[in-house]
Amino acid sequence: MDKKFNIGQKLVASPYIVWVAVFVVVPLLMVAYFAFFGDEGKFTLEYIKSVGQYSDIFIRSIWMAAVATIICLLISYPLAFILSRMSKKTQSTMLMIVMLPMWMNFLLRTYAWMTLLGNEGLINHLLGMIGLGPFKMLNTVGAVILGMIYNYLPYMILPLYSVMEKIDPSVLEAASDLGCNRIKAMFRVVVPLSIPGIMSGITMVFVPAISTFIISRMLGGGGNMLIGDLIEMQFLGNAYNPNLGAAISLVLMVIVLIIMAAMHQLDSSDDDRVLL
Repeated sequence: MDKKFNIGQKLVASPYIVWVAVFVVVPLLMVAYFAFFGDEGKFTLEYIKSVGQYSDIFIRSIWMAAVATIICLLISYPLAFILSRMSKKTQSTMLMIVMLPMWMNFLLRTYAWMTLLGNEGLINHLLGMIGLGPFKMLNTVGAVILGMIYNYLPYMILPLYSVMEKIDPSVLEAASDLGCNRIKAMFRVVVPLSIPGIMSGITMVFVPAISTFIISRMLGGGGNMLIGDLIEMQFLGNAYNPNLGAAISLVLMVIVLIIMAAMHQLDSSDDDRVLL
């Protein structure tokens, strides 16, 4: 019986295994091949070494993605907590509002910010009505970070909400009975219990933010090049060099994996401290 059940499980999982093999494993192997093998099929490290000349772009991308992730966390944490304490009916409505922008095309959402932040845009027009501006907001670092925050904010709110919603209100009541005020209860009870949601949210925001290229192109005007722009240029731009693009992609993947491993280790350490 168990043997038949195992065979059934494998049959059910086989489409997913094929999907992963075709659309994840094979592309990764192709990226690795182009990164380490030249046009003549000979092994070389030249493309990996060439990535070092773009260290400033890597640093800029990591910095901007980190800033956007931190701001998303600061905005999302209180919102997720307030949302988790609402009634079930209100929670459903608020979740729909949070997810509503995600139903719109990514390019359209970013293009909308171009019209808002432009010199003749709505924001400068409103500021002009009170005698301020116009301010240069489009094609700046701030505009790119704003685009990251707007587009990826739901990915921070949802994991935090899913964790906080499971925190029993009686735990907070017990903390209050033991002498904790609301602030102490937040930092001593809610924050430790919501660490898994924090780590998931940081990963879900930081990874797409560090590799984005549409936001930086549309809101940064090409003057704030990120890793995603650099990779896109190597594959589709005038500086066509798929081997170098593959090498940059591989280095970016390693950086992301290291960051995710560090976040996982930090998550495990926090869980151990909570248990103690």
